[in-house]
Amino acid sequence: MNWARSSLARLDLGEPAALVTILATEGSAPRDAGTKMVVWSDGQDGTIGGGNLEHQVADQARRMLAAGRPFAVQDYPLGPLLAQCCGGRVRLMIERLEAASLDWLGEAARRLDADQPFEVRTRFSPGLLRKSVRPLAHAEGGEASAITLDGAALTARGERPGEGRELVERTDAPRPPVLLFGAGHVGQAVARALAPLPFRLSWFDTRPEAAEVPGVVIGSPAELAAAAMGAGEDAFILVMTHDHNLDYALTSAALAGGGFGYLGLIGSDTKKARFLGRLRRDGFAEVAVQRMICPIGLPALKDKSPEVIAVAVAADLLIRAESARRERVKDHQLASV
Repeated sequence: MNWARSSLARLDLGEPAALVTILATEGSAPRDAGTKMVVWSDGQDGTIGGGNLEHQVADQARRMLAAGRPFAVQDYPLGPLLAQCCGGRVRLMIERLEAASLDWLGEAARRLDADQPFEVRTRFSPGLLRKSVRPLAHAEGGEASAITLDGAALTARGERPGEGRELVERTDAPRPPVLLFGAGHVGQAVARALAPLPFRLSWFDTRPEAAEVPGVVIGSPAELAAAAMGAGEDAFILVMTHDHNLDYALTSAALAGGGFGYLGLIGSDTKKARFLGRLRRDGFAEVAVQRMICPIGLPALKDKSPEVIAVAVAADLLIRAESARRERVKDHQLASV
């Protein structure tokens, strides 16, 4: 999601909007630091993970807009208070966007369109935020979407940003999100293969015992389906759970949402045929069901060991991500002519 472009679209309509940014997380959380969501009076674009967290944050953002407040920094424990089973903690910032935001949003939007790395600097002044955008060279290093406060890594606890402090959010060349459903042997192999690659992995399972696997977010089938349905247009979705019925629920949820860039289902040609038939019977159009890729990986690699499947899937996603990046850059160049 080009959050800056989405923000500008609301402002072009003469309507203020709120930009929600996850500043830091602790433990298991549905989305990473740097994730953004744009909220306005009767809608939103993007997601910070769905569920009660997103519902409460969107409600807070709308109340803040109605009251005319410029910004807020808020902590949310993802436990019993929100009835979410992630068990982690999220610190986020909600900021009001209006006419004065047009310059820095425009610069951010242009750089996001062109896949150019940059950083957003936020200076906390009494009653307002002073924003600026600075270009970055790829060679400067560092992690994508790293967020610091006065030069130190920001955490989900401790002192919050306040008057006189400077928040710096680095946005490197975009890393496509990967939503991986299933933490079995293949899922774990895929997660290991993707770890050093330029992707942002969100990893889900429904089984409590999967919580022992580092990085896995445990949720109900409905929570996982909501994540699949809300995937962004650049998202890669991989479905490989322990249960064929859950696989089908996640596949159909993703197709119903329709916003993903890739939907891969682990399985044989027989499983694919059964899913296609069931999807058609459930009313999905042919153009929709044909977006499901099954089997996954590279056709030339027939080995079914988890490690080989993982390498094949990672290679396939890298190829697709590079192709999508080239198309975005081409579109931006044509638009600039």
